[in-house]
Amino acid sequence: MFRQLAALPSTVWLFGLVSLFNDSASEMVYPLVPLYLASVLMAGPRALGIIEGVAETVSSLLKLFSGIIADRVHRAKSMVVSGYGLAAVSRPLLALASAWPVVLAIRFADRLGKGLRSSPRDAMIAASVSSEQRGLAFGLQRAMDNAGAVIGPLAAAVMLAAEMPLTEIFLWASLPGVVAVVLAVAVKEPAREIRYDGKPLDWELRKLPRVFRRYLGVLALFTLGNSSNMFLLLRARELGLPEYQVPLLWGATSLVAMLFSTPLSGLSDRVGRVPVIFAGWIVYAVFYLCIGLNGAGLPLLWPLFALYGLFLAATEGAEKALVADIAPPALLGTAYGWFNLTTGIMLLPASMVFGMLWQYASPEAAFGFAAACALAAALLLKFWVRDCRI
Repeated sequence: MFRQLAALPSTVWLFGLVSLFNDSASEMVYPLVPLYLASVLMAGPRALGIIEGVAETVSSLLKLFSGIIADRVHRAKSMVVSGYGLAAVSRPLLALASAWPVVLAIRFADRLGKGLRSSPRDAMIAASVSSEQRGLAFGLQRAMDNAGAVIGPLAAAVMLAAEMPLTEIFLWASLPGVVAVVLAVAVKEPAREIRYDGKPLDWELRKLPRVFRRYLGVLALFTLGNSSNMFLLLRARELGLPEYQVPLLWGATSLVAMLFSTPLSGLSDRVGRVPVIFAGWIVYAVFYLCIGLNGAGLPLLWPLFALYGLFLAATEGAEKALVADIAPPALLGTAYGWFNLTTGIMLLPASMVFGMLWQYASPEAAFGFAAACALAAALLLKFWVRDCRI
């Protein structure tokens, strides 16, 4: 595997480093936003809900249109660099926010950057490698992204322990953000088939292969049961985990995902995407059942969250690699736009359903619903979606 990693083109490695530095900056800031709103701006959960809801919805919609535009004008790199640049500029501006609507505008700009870069970046990675390397390439990118998710919170924790003001931490987050932009500028645009013909933008889903549309449907079902990870941390706290251990628990999950993303995604290059994703979704169902019914409490929490890290490692890269396997080369950006839109837009109803089940029924009902969605999606993936590599 190490020889195969060394053989990956510089585009993949550079995007991996970009993800590492960008996510370090993002995860240094993101966990502190609720604290900043509550303790400095005196805003409550309602403001946080509005901010995150608006920001994530806009990001999901823009991912579709940025992918379509990348296919049309063949300028994916410019959108990627602009997206990372917008995020790098917006994060430190939180230090100047004097009211929660200002935070909304800044988070809007940050998520706008994510929506602008995500689909074109995925298309560039897919176009830069052969089909036999896609799983490994996306696995490396996700591993380095998860490494940033470990580094960022740890850096923020060290700064908080040193009694550094939140505004100064926001300013320090600009440093890794700038490094991410510089590295993105160094990426070379890979050659790929283009279809620009002067016609208006075409985003109709029916123009993509039927197997891809089936994949999106199955992915939507799975995502309906894949609510915000905040519910997992809330459940851990409810089961008795001390408050100071909550970020450590999530950091450990990201560490497991970082270590196993590359080998498990690379495995999909050899055995096929569907078997690896199927196994990952089954692990997800088992995890949610166990965490929902965890009467043993604390002793099982750490190994269970390590299991969740394995789910992330097995699926994040393989799911994206499968998109490139079944989408036409000329429509890679559009395909990733629909993929990112589906996984992003379904998070809102998923979290709403999960929260209502938890509040009005029981935690067991909420976690059981999520496990049922994952199991049904896994079976549909295996028997209804054709894996074009096997």
